[in-house]
This record gives sequence, C-alpha cells and structure tokens, in this order.
Amino acid sequence: MEKSETNYAIEMLNITKKFPGIIANDNITLQLKKGEIHALLGENGAGKSTLMSVLFGLYQPEEGVIKKDGKVVEIKDPNDANALGIGMVHQHFKLVECFTVLDNIILGVEPVKAGLLQKAEARQKVLALSEKYGLNIDPDALIEDITVGMQQRTEILKMLYRDNEILIFDEPTAVLTPQEIKELMQIMKNLSAEGKSILFISHKLQEIMEVADRCTVLRKGKYIGTVETANTTMQELSAMMVGRNVNFHVEKQEAHPGNVILNIENMTVASKMHKKNAVNNVSLKVRAGEIVCIAGIDGNGQTEFVYGLTGLEPLVSGKIELDGKDITNLSIRKRSVMGMSHIPEDRHKHGLVLDYSLEDNLVLQRYFEPEFTNKAGFLRRDNIRSYAERLIGQYDVRSGQGAVTIARSMSGGNQQKAIIAREIDKNPELLVAVQPTRGLDVGAIEYIHKQLVAQRDAGKAVLLVSLELDEVMDVPDRILVMYEGEIVGEFDPKKTTEEELGLYMAGARRMEVKA
Repeated sequence: MEKSETNYAIEMLNITKKFPGIIANDNITLQLKKGEIHALLGENGAGKSTLMSVLFGLYQPEEGVIKKDGKVVEIKDPNDANALGIGMVHQHFKLVECFTVLDNIILGVEPVKAGLLQKAEARQKVLALSEKYGLNIDPDALIEDITVGMQQRTEILKMLYRDNEILIFDEPTAVLTPQEIKELMQIMKNLSAEGKSILFISHKLQEIMEVADRCTVLRKGKYIGTVETANTTMQELSAMMVGRNVNFHVEKQEAHPGNVILNIENMTVASKMHKKNAVNNVSLKVRAGEIVCIAGIDGNGQTEFVYGLTGLEPLVSGKIELDGKDITNLSIRKRSVMGMSHIPEDRHKHGLVLDYSLEDNLVLQRYFEPEFTNKAGFLRRDNIRSYAERLIGQYDVRSGQGAVTIARSMSGGNQQKAIIAREIDKNPELLVAVQPTRGLDVGAIEYIHKQLVAQRDAGKAVLLVSLELDEVMDVPDRILVMYEGEIVGEFDPKKTTEEELGLYMAGARRMEVKA
C-alpha cells in the first residue's frame, strides 16, 4: 500500500471546511497523481474554490489531512504552500495593476545581492521560462495595459518562477477568448509533459474532456466520484455534477417578432483607451418577441456599446428610442423605470453592492416603490424580506444565510443568479443581457437560457451580448457581429456556421447591414 501512495503528488484526505450556515467541503478526498492534469468539476457553490483555498493555505480545514509525496504536511498560509511547491492562479487575478509584468512575477521573492535588487537575473529567468513553456509576454508592460489573457500568463509565470511543481488553476478560462483558451490548453499540456502536476477547476465540460486525465466531481460540498476522462462522456459528467440529465441544446419555438422596442440610430461612443471611437455609427433594432445577439471577440466595442445604451456612458452622437420614446439623454434610473433591465458584464463592479445583504441587492432598483418604502420615506423591511425570499426560492439562489447573506460571501454563480432574478422580475420591455452565463455551470446555464427564451415568449425584447460561440449559435433568433466598433454582419443562426461567424468576428469579412 505504501508504494502506491507515493505516486500521488498531493492527497487531500477527508477534508471538512465550514462557514456560517454552510458546510462548503463535507469529508472530501482528492488525490492528484504526479504529472497529471486533474480536473475538479462542480456547480457554482459546490465547494471547488474552497477546497483549493484549503490546499493553498488560505483556509484551515476543521477536519482532514493533506499529504505531499505520501507525507503529512501542514499548510497554514500561502507561504507554506509556496515552500511546498504549490502555486495557484486565482479566478480573480492577484496582480498589482500599476506594476510591470516582471515586477509582479518576482514580487515577494525578489533576487537581492548585498541589499541590491538583481533585476537582470530575474528578467533572464522569466524570459527563459516564457520561452520554454510558450508563454509569450512583454516583461516591461504594465498590468493595466495588457489583455486578460496576458495577465493570466503573468500569473502562470509567477508560479513557475517560484519553481512550483503543483499548479492550481481556478476557472482559468472564464475570461479568455476562444483563441486564448486554445493557447492555455496547450500551455497546460506542455507543463504536464514537463512533470508538473495540475489541478484545474472548471465547469466547462469540453475543456475537461480535452485536457484532463482524470476528473473529480463535487456536488453541494460532497464528493461524488473520480473518473478517467477517456472512459466517460460530457453527458455522464454533467449528470454527476448536477444530479440530473442536462439538455445542452436550448429548446425554443419559432420567434414571432412584433413592434420595435429598441431603436438605435447612428450610435457613436468614445473610447477611453484610444483616440478613435469605441463604437462607430451603429444602428440596430430589437423587436418585441425576439432575441438579438451581438457577437464578437472581446474588446471590439461591445462593452462601450452597452454602456452607451444603458446610460453608463454618454454618446458622442446618435439616438436611442425605447418603445418609441427618446431616452438618449435620460438617467440610468429613468431608463430602468421606463422598462430597461440590464444584466451587466462585470457583476462586481456594476451588478451588486458587495457589502450589502442579498435582500438589499434584490431591491436596489425598486426600493423607492411604495411596496418597499412607506410614505414617511422609511424602508418596509418585512416586504423587502418576503420579496427577496420569493426570488431566492424561484431562482434557486444558494447562500449560507438566505436573504441576509452578504453578497460578497456568495459564489460567483449565485451572485449572477441574484442579478438575473432582480432584472427579470422587474418585468422589463427590454432585457439587455451581457455575458449572462459567464462563469456558470451547465445546470445554471440551461436555467438562464430558459429564462431568456421565456422573456422572448412573453413578448419582451431581449438583446444578448455574448463571447461564447455555442451560446451565440443556440440562443438568439438573429445574430449581429461587431468588429472594431461596427456591425459587420447579420446572420440567421439556423443558416450560418461557427466558421463563418469567426471570419466576420476576426475582421476577415464584412457585409453592409441595414438597421
């Protein structure tokens, strides 16, 4: 028995970790073989990030032991983890924005001789590592100026610079473009071929099937099982993960578009990054009873387009009409009251007040209504509580302490469900959904897609903005491709292919589009 144990780089045995009102990890055992890529799969809030945070020393478990190379180890903090050769790329990167790539990589382990920083040595080591693993970076670029994909490479180099042997990737593809995801998969394979052992948290089944050797599934904090990916299917994994069979295809009837709800004419929005405009002369219409999707590679003006539409940024020129009324210069609250809902791209920055309770977040845009505020201007707390509890039940928002849970403490997927519950329950004429399923598991994605289709079928107009090609192909009734701030193509999802869309998204083709 002793012999077989030592081919495990890491063993987490019978780990239990509790938080107020919730057992995040309930007696979980995970064994990572040397040189393998091992996926950790589970719904939002299943306990994946918590388990990895225990391994990295960010949390201390109430029960269980961790072994490295067959020997019991104590990991009190991330410095202990680093000393044991364990590194982690977090879902939300831990980088200093105003530092260069090189300074971020060596931060905390700076090479010093006679009290002087030896940056030239560090630079050589970083460049050698980037060459060896195919991680092309510019060591002198500032973090705030580089793409998310480059920031992630910086995080990976941070681990390699510290000679880490066990690499934890927490949801590494959630913010990457399809091209960057391909590159990351190759990098992970290179690392594993060099003998590194990788733990890879994901709920994207295709990625797990492509790169992982084995996969451990968690559900509601419990261990469900470990399988070899070569001997399983995406259907089997998704059933293990959510406890039922999941439909990967969106079920919907033909659309019956009605009146024009959203009419945008010649919209131009300035860019904060460059001299030229981020959105250039865009015109489009969305009708009642249809889902229109704006597709494109990240950074082609979609964010600024949504900011202009929802009132977060002023327009340089152009006109926006909602249900025939000019809303071009109205405030965000007025747009909201007139029937616009917005599921924002950045749930932390624009979707939630993280230090408010869940119930307060659910009434953020309606607290001033008579149902929630009395004539004297005081909040009607009982009504807010019962409203929140109805939405929490209806949308299956999971949190440790129900309506009074602080939003910051919830998992990303459950934060997203809360925003979607709030925005749809306002019963809007126009629902603007930006990356509504980013970072969600298959069960939650299926649920949210059903909600979007239900809004459409109730005669609402839905404008979806998505970077996920399978979502772009599956959910909308019409697709508009945005490239460099302009609409360069309009497609019927039933009559196009991912390859054709890809050519327009990359700017290789364009057509004249009539609004």
